[in-house]
Amino acid sequence: MKKQPLAYRIRPSTIEEVIGQKQLLGEGELLRRMIDAEQLSSMILYGPPGTGKTSIARAIAGTMDLPFKLMNAVMHNKKDMEVLVAEAKMHGQMIVIMDEVHRLDKTKQDFLLPHLENGLVIMIGATTSNPYHAINPAIRSRCHIFELTMLEPEDIKLALIRAVEDPINGYGKTDVKVDDDALTHLSLACGGDARSALNGLEIAILSTPAPKHITKQIAEKSIQKKSYQHDKDGDAYYDVLSAFQKSIRGSDVDAALHYLARLIEAGDLVSIARRLLVISYEDVGLASPQAGERTLSAIEAAERLGFPEARIPLSNVVIELCLSPKSNSSIIAIDQALSDLRKGGVGDVPAHLKDAHYKGAENLGRGVTYKYPHDYDNGWVKQQYLPNPLKDRQYYFPKKTGKFESTLADLYTRLHQAK
Repeated sequence: MKKQPLAYRIRPSTIEEVIGQKQLLGEGELLRRMIDAEQLSSMILYGPPGTGKTSIARAIAGTMDLPFKLMNAVMHNKKDMEVLVAEAKMHGQMIVIMDEVHRLDKTKQDFLLPHLENGLVIMIGATTSNPYHAINPAIRSRCHIFELTMLEPEDIKLALIRAVEDPINGYGKTDVKVDDDALTHLSLACGGDARSALNGLEIAILSTPAPKHITKQIAEKSIQKKSYQHDKDGDAYYDVLSAFQKSIRGSDVDAALHYLARLIEAGDLVSIARRLLVISYEDVGLASPQAGERTLSAIEAAERLGFPEARIPLSNVVIELCLSPKSNSSIIAIDQALSDLRKGGVGDVPAHLKDAHYKGAENLGRGVTYKYPHDYDNGWVKQQYLPNPLKDRQYYFPKKTGKFESTLADLYTRLHQAK
């Protein structure tokens, strides 16, 4: 029989053996309290690959001393779940560890729901997808939701050391020496994915002839370096874009360049371009109106150049946007105007502003008292433009974070006071 992978063999059998995820399993945390009190209920564990979702689920089952069954929402059908329920009735209660739980279809959900309700089956679902986006509310509402985060390098290094020293499931009985800097490289290069690090360690050991001495150079050749998790259908995609915009808004050049690098590494020029254009108008806005034009020029240059050269105009404009004065006055103004509109009762267009370019308009009072601003000094004359219910409404509140909007603010204030 083929030997199981190292990452599978050394999975923890109890909660005490789990590495990392202290925010869930540390003393006093909710999941730990549920386990210690032996009051387990259905839950969903979600997070990036290799963070220990299935391992924690198995460790919970081991700690609770309850029978468990591994299932996959895609591979296993309703008949398999009927067998599961029959076994659960035989044992009195059973844990099902459901991988890819977000892929449960309606038929399987409908079958499982009553058994989750009465506690016969305790489901521990595992998924890389945000359950608030990907999981049916009927299932989600019956489960506690726990988020796993990427493991820290020191946690992964501890798992690697355990694997090297474990005499039963690891390489403790093998004549192998692994240098500390090799372990450090594996723990850093895996991008927070413990499974990837363990696979790299195993490849290094198995592919090295005796005497087995794993150096950093061997480790480097045994693992594909992962920059970070980037899945357009997953949380990482939205999290990085969000951090990118917020870093520019916060004028942090170094952070913005870091997140730009992530997006460049993923080859995601479309998302970069769209987000930069939004930022130039939403966050810089009237404080530096020329930023929008320069952003568009940089995007067009990046699209013509393609990667890797596209990184040059992109980094230029990111730095400029970071260090530009910021104003969101225009987006606040239009959003408030839209809010009034959607609430209804905005009133009729004043009669003197209505279209008067047709026969009979004067008889209806259309445009009769309209004052043509160009007939007056400075091209301005006092008259009402807003509908009566909104005649005193103010939407635009200018900021003075740049020379351009400071000038607009002074002019707006004078005109507003003269109304």
